[in-house]
Amino acid sequence: MISDTDSPSVDPSKPSTNSSPSSLPENPPPASNNQDPQTPISWPPNGSLTLDWILNLMAAFDWSSRNLSPSDLPSVLPVPVFDSIVLSGSRILHKEPNCVRIDDCGENTNVVVVGDVHGQLHDVLFLLRDAGFPSENRIFVFNGDYVDRGAWGLETFILLLAWKIFLPNRVYLLRGNHESKYCTSVYGFEKEVMTKYGDQGRHVYRKCLGCFEGLPLASVIAGHVYTAHGGLFRSVAATPSKRSKRKKRNGRINASLEQNTLSIGSFDELSKARRSVLDPPWEGSNLIPGDVLWSDPSMSPGLSPNKERGIGLLWGPDCTEDFLKDFHLKLIIRSHEGPDAREKRDGLGRMSDGYTIDHVVESGRLITLFSAPDYPQFQGTKERFNNKGAYIVLEPPNFDTPVFHSFEAITPRPKVNPYYDYEEVIDSDEELDLASMVSS
Repeated sequence: MISDTDSPSVDPSKPSTNSSPSSLPENPPPASNNQDPQTPISWPPNGSLTLDWILNLMAAFDWSSRNLSPSDLPSVLPVPVFDSIVLSGSRILHKEPNCVRIDDCGENTNVVVVGDVHGQLHDVLFLLRDAGFPSENRIFVFNGDYVDRGAWGLETFILLLAWKIFLPNRVYLLRGNHESKYCTSVYGFEKEVMTKYGDQGRHVYRKCLGCFEGLPLASVIAGHVYTAHGGLFRSVAATPSKRSKRKKRNGRINASLEQNTLSIGSFDELSKARRSVLDPPWEGSNLIPGDVLWSDPSMSPGLSPNKERGIGLLWGPDCTEDFLKDFHLKLIIRSHEGPDAREKRDGLGRMSDGYTIDHVVESGRLITLFSAPDYPQFQGTKERFNNKGAYIVLEPPNFDTPVFHSFEAITPRPKVNPYYDYEEVIDSDEELDLASMVSS
């Protein structure tokens, strides 16, 4: 086991290692490391991507972020090429089940799990190089939140989608709560796309939303590890048809359910949920997508509505134990909470190292994984969180013992203006304007 000697708060019995990009040049070389990128990007005549094509895309996005204005991105990634990537990726994603079973994990295979990246392109490029690129013996599972807050959400999502097209059985892209119409309209992605593509921005944005609808909700790795962006979900059979009255408060809807009617759902119920929605519903019969994307763990026992967020659930250690035991699992890896959110969560660990171990129960553990270091990119407070990001490597034979790899942010980031009012916008995705979600 590798211990984290830089972080005294980390238990050395939990395998971990630190990766420091501070030893890299101030402006890291292009991802190909061999030559300047070839631009504009062109779609292969036969539609078959290669590793060289992917590496050139990485290098082109890195170069353009440092040398071009955002509105010049179409000169690097023309709209027809964007369309081909999104169409090819969407065809793959929409065919995948709600919960992807990743069982092709051989004795020479590692599985890399990645949390929120939020448009921090340069940190994603570092992570891919540090962990090693996806390959026949290296599977990647991304837990969602590719866009919003960071300035390069479009490039980040398109890059990961290209990897998915290239290696569809070795790269798995799950949905995060920010892959939605509501969040992208509030936290910057919509404005980012409109700024970069101008008159064609609406077309590009709508294509992205359509692709987001196809992203699977969860995965099970080697039969032992459940991953999802938010986490656990309710049994729809136990959801009451009659809800308490909803009152508008300051333009927001207060949605609540009777707590004693809630119970943990099954994988069969998860498989039947309708994920192809622009915004996961917070009321009605199709509640599982919202639960999987928005729920949070708690140190208090039981299952209850997530009143802070207005959607999803809060679940305690007893629910983690029941879920692991009932479905013969050893580990839950979820994401969804960065250092800003964890600053307000009593009893739960902070996100300074990019991960926290939230529940340790008889059947296994619950981990929160966050892969965006120095988050958020644009911060309205004088003191930054200066958190590390992290990714997890799962190794054979059982793939249920996480090896944590923490890393610092690539600095300096290219100078760019934010695409949302980061000083005024709702913080940490809390107190959602559910009325806006309905009207949108």
